[in-house]
This record gives sequence, C-alpha cells and structure tokens, in this order.
Amino acid sequence: MTQTTLPSTGGCPPCWDLSPIYAGFESPDYVAALAEYGAMMDAQEALLVQTDREKGAVDFPLWLARWFDIANPMDDLEESLNAYAEARYLTATTDAACLNEVARLEGLGVRSRSQENRFARILAQHQGDLKQFFTRFPQYAPYRGMIDETIAESHHLMSAAEENLAGELERTGAAAWERLHDQIISNLTDAATGKPFNQIRAQAMNPDRSVRREAWQTELSLLKSAEIPLAAALNNIKGATVTLNKRRRWDDALDRALHTARMSRASLEALLAAIEDSLPRWRGYLRAKAQLVAGTESCAFYDLFASLQSGEAGEQVWTFEKAALYIVEEFGRFSPDMGSFARDALDKSWIDARLHRGKAGGACCIDFPRHRQSRVLCNFSGDFSDVTTLAHELGHAYHHHCLAGSVPPFLSHYPMTLAETASIFSETIVMRDLIARSEGAEKLRLTEIHLQDSCQVLVDILCRFYFERALFSARQNGELGAEDFCALMADAQEKTYGPGLSPERHPYMWAVKSHYYSPHLDFYNFPYAFGLLFAQALCNAGGADFPARYVALLRETGCLSCEELCASWGFNIQDKSFWDAQVAAFTPEIVLVQREAGHAASHCR
Repeated sequence: MTQTTLPSTGGCPPCWDLSPIYAGFESPDYVAALAEYGAMMDAQEALLVQTDREKGAVDFPLWLARWFDIANPMDDLEESLNAYAEARYLTATTDAACLNEVARLEGLGVRSRSQENRFARILAQHQGDLKQFFTRFPQYAPYRGMIDETIAESHHLMSAAEENLAGELERTGAAAWERLHDQIISNLTDAATGKPFNQIRAQAMNPDRSVRREAWQTELSLLKSAEIPLAAALNNIKGATVTLNKRRRWDDALDRALHTARMSRASLEALLAAIEDSLPRWRGYLRAKAQLVAGTESCAFYDLFASLQSGEAGEQVWTFEKAALYIVEEFGRFSPDMGSFARDALDKSWIDARLHRGKAGGACCIDFPRHRQSRVLCNFSGDFSDVTTLAHELGHAYHHHCLAGSVPPFLSHYPMTLAETASIFSETIVMRDLIARSEGAEKLRLTEIHLQDSCQVLVDILCRFYFERALFSARQNGELGAEDFCALMADAQEKTYGPGLSPERHPYMWAVKSHYYSPHLDFYNFPYAFGLLFAQALCNAGGADFPARYVALLRETGCLSCEELCASWGFNIQDKSFWDAQVAAFTPEIVLVQREAGHAASHCR
C-alpha cells in the first residue's frame, strides 16, 4: 500500500479544509450556488403551477419525468449548501455569520419543503397514471419504492397553509431550541480548570479512577448549572413534535420514526426483545468489569469507559496521525478501495478533530453530494475509543462515496438504520482484525473494549429508547422540567443496566445526547443497535467477493427497506431468532472477561 503522508498540523489533531466546497459565505462560488438553487426552485414552481392550470389535461408521465430532471440536481445542491453552513456552524457555534447563514438557508428551505409537499399531493392524486409513467420512462423503475414512500407520507400532511406555517415557525421554535442546546454544551467550561465540557467528558477514558470520578462529578455539576435552559429546549422540542404528530395523523412518534427508518414495527419488536433477553448477560459483564477496574461489586458510571490495563504498548495514548494511519491500513486489509478512500480523506484534510471551546461535541459525518465529498467532525483526545469513532465516521463517508455518482440523488437517501450499519461495519472490521492479531493481556484488554462499545450500542441504546418512549408519553400530559427528565432517565437506567450499575449513575444523560434535541429524528437510538447486529451478520457472511458485494449493498440502501435489503442476504429480521443469534455472539467474550474477573477476585482473597 502507498505510504500515507498527512498534512502537517504541528502535532495537534487537524482541522478540516472546507475551501474545496465553497470559499466562504460571500465568495462568488457560494453566491452563484445560491442563485442556482433559487432558479431551480423557480423551475419547480413553474411545473407545480402547470398542474394547477391544466388540471386533468396535463400529460402526467411527461410532467413527472421533467420534475425528476430538475429535482435530482436540486436535491444535490440543496444538501451541499446546507451541509456547508452546518459544517461552519459546528466548529463555531456562536459565530454570528454562521448562525445567520444557517437561518437564511432554513428560510429558503421552507419554500423547498412546501414544493415537496405539493409534489407529494400531486403524486397521490395521480397514482392511476404511474403504470403509464413506468412504461413510457422505464429508466425510472428503481424509483418505485421512493414514489410509494412519498405517497404514504402525503397522507400525513396537514393543509398546505398549515405546513407552510409549521415550517416558518420551526425556524424560531424547535430548530432554535436545538441550536441553543448546541451552544450551551459547546461553551460550558469548568471555572476551576478552564477546560471545556467536551474535554472534561473525554476524561471518562482516563486510566486513573480518581481523575474519572472527578470529571464525572464536574460534568454533573456543569449540567446541573445549565439544567433550566437545557430542559426548556428539550421540553419545547418534544412538545412541538407531539402537537404536529397529532395534526399529521401519526399514531405516535415511534410510528413516524419507523417510517423514516424504513423498518417495520415487527422488526423493531424482535430486535428489542432480543436485547432485553440479553440484559442479564450484559449486567454480568458490567459486574465483572467493575471487579477488574475497581474491585467493586457493580460498575460506577465513571468506570463504564475505563479500559483494562495490560501494561503493553497498545495502552499508550494515540496520536491522531497514528490513529489515522492505522485506520487506512485496516480498511485496506478489507478492501483496497476502502483503504484508498480513507487515505484520500486524510490527505485532503476532510477531518476536523481538534478539541476547542465553541465546537459541537460528539462526532458526525457531513456529506456534500454536489461535490462528491464528505467531512468528518470528531473530538480527538488520544484514547482508543477515538480511533473507533474515527473509523465509524469514515465508514459513513465511504457509504456516501459509494453512492456518489453511482445512483440518482433521489435514490441516495438512506435511512438511519442502514447508515449506522455502514459506520459500525467499519468499526467492526477494525476491531476484529486488531483483536485477532493480539494475544495475552492485550487481547483481553481489546476484547473488553469491544464489549464496552457493544454494551453501549445495545444496553445504553435500549436505555435511551426507554427514556424517549417515556418522555413522549409524559409530554402528552403536560410540561416537563429538569427534575422530570432526571427521573425518567434514572428509571430507564434502572430498567436496562439494573444491578450492573452502582448507585453512582448519570441522571443528566438526557442533557448530553444531542440526538434528543433533533426536531426531525425522534428515536435516534434503535438504529444503532440495528446497525451493530446487522453489520456483525454481514461480517460473518464473508466470502472472497465480499468487498464487492458490500459496495453493492451500500448502493441499494437508498431504494430498499430494511426488510428487503436484509432479505437479499438471506436474513429475516422480523424473526427474533436472527437477532438472538447476533446478540449471542458476544457471549464468549463476556465469559472471557468474567473468568478473568473471577481470577482477580480469588487472588485478592
């Protein structure tokens, strides 16, 4: 493999380069893109007016083909413009220019959403003409699923006037509350040390238990100091969702989330039941971990992310360069194309990994379909979990890379369930290879890290699901405050972690996770569990042609449901036994850690 040379960052994690996308908000290329966006909406408007004017006389199959001719490139441009403003905002959450541009694009988006809603209604009115459309324009046959989905969504629209008003009000309502959460979290600072909140959170992986405990206490204290505005944000975002779901005739928020995830309730129930059945095993793992890292009977929250000490080189702090080159190597072992892609992403400065005040927490991948590029945001502190996070987000970027230019824009919008499959798959191939090539104490340490991550994606994700389900139920009956959210979170943690966690828990996790604050992504949780277990099933499938089959799978994620895509690989995800088999695959690793904990306890005695 060609040696990767990373751009010099002076020993610090890098910041990304957005200049190949647009030179700036005032630059000629960005201004021209905005003008093109407006012209495309004008062209769509003319088509919509045509159907009003000609009524039943319109040649609908020809009209629909013309719509796609305009809407496909507009879809790419719209996403890239919004992604650019979002990327600028995420690294400077209080910058006025970024905030103003996000607001301007939200305003333009109101018109775009209105046109999409009108289009959905027209599709529903002309269902009888679709057979003729596919006969005259057979190249659009792959659009059948997308068209059916759009027609289904049309039945959940309010009147045009109500939808337009809801879009306008969201800008100063739910979207504004979401940004407030970003701004509070990204600017929280410990007065005693001057450290920003995200840097304090990173201490959860520190090898020194006293440092972890102090960071946990500081984190809780900072969140409590901001609990009133954080609770107000969450209360009002979910309140708006409850009101709009009723108006749009969704039975509940979960129904809407499942529609967005392209997943049936039967599949979700089978997945959740398998995780619930496995909870005693995960609690046993947590008790074993507590014995190994702290000599206690159950795991304190601040010990959840502590790794076992092997005393070997693998325990050293990772530099960003070391992590990046390692991921390139591991991706390349699976697929030369995937390794080459990761190398390009690093060489072209697609990654922003530096911790600083004013930067959003967590990690994400942002796609620019017009430019066929992505950018990855993370907060790299040097722990091994940062390596897997980077692999995760580059997995998202590779997913976009495989779709870009290969399928039409309208068929490149995949649900979160399948998005998380691609990202967790990338994590999985990295971890599996590393564990397979290690031995002794280092193998045990890496195995426990794999269990730690998987426990979060199964047990903690189930916890988040329980919390959000209870939150929506309670919010229908009235206003909620910080005390209510803490109580709901405590209950969810008890139902999932149970005796695996000590009384030292984290009732403010509702304030940390930005997913709860997204107005359009309710239940931003179960797709991670889906992704972990489906990715594991894919890895086990293997085969000499697997890398090529995997790319083919990624290219189908925009036009198939979860059930259809999984069935194409021989998996019935509505059958609980499929999920049981995937969860059971962690049992040997859990037994290994429990055995080691037993040895440690006997030595203490």
